[in-house]
Amino acid sequence: MSIFLALLLFAVLFLITAATTVFVFGPLLVLQPHLRTREWYSTFTVLLEPRNAGLPQENLNLKTKQGYRLSCWFVRQPKQVRGTIIYLHGLGDCKIGGVPYARLFYGKGFNVFLYDSRRHGNSEGQYCTYGFHEKYDLSIAIDYLKSLTDIQIGKIGVIGTSMGAAVALQAAAIDHRIDAVVAEASFTDLRTVMVDYQRRIIKLPWHFLRNLAMSRSQNLAGFKARFVSPIHAVRNVQKPILFIHGTDDTRIRAEYSRALYNNANQPKELLLIHKGDHTDLLNVGGSEYEQRIVEFFEKYLSGETGIG
Repeated sequence: MSIFLALLLFAVLFLITAATTVFVFGPLLVLQPHLRTREWYSTFTVLLEPRNAGLPQENLNLKTKQGYRLSCWFVRQPKQVRGTIIYLHGLGDCKIGGVPYARLFYGKGFNVFLYDSRRHGNSEGQYCTYGFHEKYDLSIAIDYLKSLTDIQIGKIGVIGTSMGAAVALQAAAIDHRIDAVVAEASFTDLRTVMVDYQRRIIKLPWHFLRNLAMSRSQNLAGFKARFVSPIHAVRNVQKPILFIHGTDDTRIRAEYSRALYNNANQPKELLLIHKGDHTDLLNVGGSEYEQRIVEFFEKYLSGETGIG
């Protein structure tokens, strides 16, 4: 056998092996990501629930349209309310990651609502669809808040990190009860970011492998990847958005938030955190990061411009 034929045979076998691997395991990585747990968080923090941060905590469950139970925490103000902020965690994370944000916003006079996304944390669900179904789950949370008669809710803001940011942007395009959005480290569209993940995980940039995994994923989970597109959604959002991204993000490139900002309507803001990676912006950004977020929500939820 000639060297050329041997190399050709190797290339064909490699391609078949790669395609088979992606076809079998790709959908599992896409639809059922590895999850952070309470045990994982307990190795480095004691803030595992709002009550651990000295906050009033209500535990409750909501039901999605598909009947999945969503595990929620509500931190309500006992006094004058500036508005209500909903926290959406990122891929593989859970609502525990929002406890520091709850402490920050509660201290500034806001109610805070946190929940585990479907197939994450203590919520039910078999598959993660990156906003295709999750955007409607956010509307269900808003339905609940708006139904309360024993508390002032005020205007509603949403802060999402990573996948949570993508969900928030997609939801804001269809649910006009969302008055302001902070979108941290969002992707532009699912098909594009999946190529990035593919390059990082299996070191192969070929789009047909992405398409193979996405095709099977869509069939399993009953969704359309082309409709998971925050960059399309922002063109239909008529509410203020603050985009945040770390300049050194190794998972979702900062250029995606720049593209989202460029496609969004006014009013809009862009905050780039120097040396920030994907999950450390609260720590790296420090007081500037906290101040920008609080001022943004105070301005658009309660009509104030300074920090109280």
